[in-house]
Amino acid sequence: QVQLVESGGGLVQAGGSLRLSCAASGRTFSSYFMGWFRQAPGKEREFVASIGWSGGFTYYADSVKGRFTISRDNANNTVYLQMNSLKPEDTAAYYCAADLRGPSATATMFTYWGQGTQVTVSS
Repeated sequence: QVQLVESGGGLVQAGGSLRLSCAASGRTFSSYFMGWFRQAPGKEREFVASIGWSGGFTYYADSVKGRFTISRDNANNTVYLQMNSLKPEDTAAYYCAADLRGPSATATMFTYWGQGTQVTVSS
């Protein structure tokens, strides 16, 4: 099993940047395929980005491609989401997810989830 704790959310103006972090417990972090999802009020949870076990594979939702970058540090059991050129429509709770399977952009394919961190982008 793995436990996930997100951090780095906050309030930022449109055009600004934030970096989210997701710290994972356990000794086998490098075995997990990792993803970021987000959920805005009244909307379904949607895929943002995912990254393979060694970091060589990354995949992004069209809505964030070119603005967001996912990365991982297996030595420190952490996955990151660098968010640049933020827009008001990026406002949501952001969740880190992990699974031993992969790759996937589907929430139901991820077994482990963090509690989420709120990102609010003002116009």
